[in-house]
Amino acid sequence: MTVSIAASGDAARAIEQVVPRLVTDLVASGITAQDPDLWGPSAETEAANRLGWVEAVAVSRPLVPRIVELREQLRAEGIDHVVLAGMGGSSLAPEVIARTAGVPLTVLDSTDPAQVTAALTDRLERTVLVVSSKSGSTLETDSQRRVYEQAFTDAGIDPARRIVVVTDPGSTLETIATEAGYRVFTADPTVGGRYSALTAFGLVPAGLAGADIEELLDEADAISMPLAVDLDENPGLVLGAVLAGTDPLRDKIGIVPDGTHIIGFADWAEQLIAESTGKSGKGLLPVVLDVDAPELSTRPHDLQVIRLVGSRDEERHVAEGEVEITGTLGGQFLVWEYAVAVAGRLLGIDPFDQPDVEAAKVAARALLDGDHAQRAAAEPAFRESGIAVTATGLQAGSSIAQAVSGLLSGVGPDGYVAIQAYVDRGVNRELEVLRDVLAERTGRPVTFGYGPRFMHSTGQYHKGGPATGVFLQILADDAGDLPIPGRPFTFGQLIRAQAAGDASVLAQHGRPVLTLSSGDLPALADVVTAAVEGPTPTS
Repeated sequence: MTVSIAASGDAARAIEQVVPRLVTDLVASGITAQDPDLWGPSAETEAANRLGWVEAVAVSRPLVPRIVELREQLRAEGIDHVVLAGMGGSSLAPEVIARTAGVPLTVLDSTDPAQVTAALTDRLERTVLVVSSKSGSTLETDSQRRVYEQAFTDAGIDPARRIVVVTDPGSTLETIATEAGYRVFTADPTVGGRYSALTAFGLVPAGLAGADIEELLDEADAISMPLAVDLDENPGLVLGAVLAGTDPLRDKIGIVPDGTHIIGFADWAEQLIAESTGKSGKGLLPVVLDVDAPELSTRPHDLQVIRLVGSRDEERHVAEGEVEITGTLGGQFLVWEYAVAVAGRLLGIDPFDQPDVEAAKVAARALLDGDHAQRAAAEPAFRESGIAVTATGLQAGSSIAQAVSGLLSGVGPDGYVAIQAYVDRGVNRELEVLRDVLAERTGRPVTFGYGPRFMHSTGQYHKGGPATGVFLQILADDAGDLPIPGRPFTFGQLIRAQAAGDASVLAQHGRPVLTLSSGDLPALADVVTAAVEGPTPTS
């Protein structure tokens, strides 16, 4: 079998108790047969149009020679720099595939003006842009397409020779691309974005970058039969029981890359889990951890640790209460997709919709369209050390130390902290140290996400899942900005509207948000660290 799972403690007991019931209920074969009844009457309509991913390997096979042919054609023309404009499921899977294969792929999943500018000025003369969006109306992706079209034109390059589109048939983007003469790949519309790793959305960008996508499909194909049969050793059922079958439920899922050859897989799994399960006040919160993360020492009572390891043998000891998984990338993609579908059934939710994602988009557009009441609500409460402090849904106090303490005092015994950094993720990695600082301080799980990328991932869980999170937004006061051709707003205005819109929606759902904005992000990290090292907050 191309994927192996070993468990101990509560996870092992969940497997022992839950998997036989799943086998009796014919859940694995039901998923494979695309039975929409598995998640209850309320989910039936959505599920009926979202199970095409179980056939992704077969459906995607004919794409491989087309992608390879285009790659060779582009390289013959000296075009060897692939940039992907996509968000959420359209970017996370191809990034994992390319990084694991060791091939270069520039992923542009941000509206930060510095990050967009850096991509635009990097080897434009050798660049092919892949514009990837299911709906074709994703604001971030549309803005990125517009600015690249302008850049190509200004450089005397025909955009039709340099832009490749991946979208659903009949989308707005397909119409735009066809009229402009762009190369178009359409994907199966019955596959949701977060389940699209093995479709054109995952394969086209990674394949053009040089990854062996045929081997990836072979890896997934090798696990397809074990996943389809109703047996106790079915890895999709086993992992599904681990995710959502523990008693009491360990609903914080700590994913730890620990020797695996797969690079960045936890970030992909984060979206799959959070967006699929975080709704109706329920859900599983994925927490991406490294091997030295404080949570692995403090061991929050509701944290289930899953280690992605390089290999397993029968004599290897699995730490008490933990799970170890090893396998090929293609195999892991399919196993986790099955497992999260199973987890949805166990939790009693529809794993294929995302009812709370749109709210933040609407709020951002209201700000961009000039809703002055909302704009005024986002004005800073005060400034300190060059940092603007805004509190939404909590009292800011009169100092950063008070504001941070006030935010963390809202972290209850089942809570978590979410750090949301609306910055250029290519050059601001120093902010990530705050994750461990806050985890050490609170003794609770802490997530770190780059905005607006996380809004297409964990954003659904933040609003639709359990109301136990507190949120720290970090914004960059960039010296430069970048216009968006054909739009009345810039990238800088867009990313700030996205942050403010998300904060307002979180507050409407009873989630407190503290926003810190600065032109000196390393100094901001130091100030927050100093504030956190103050007196211990009380719950």
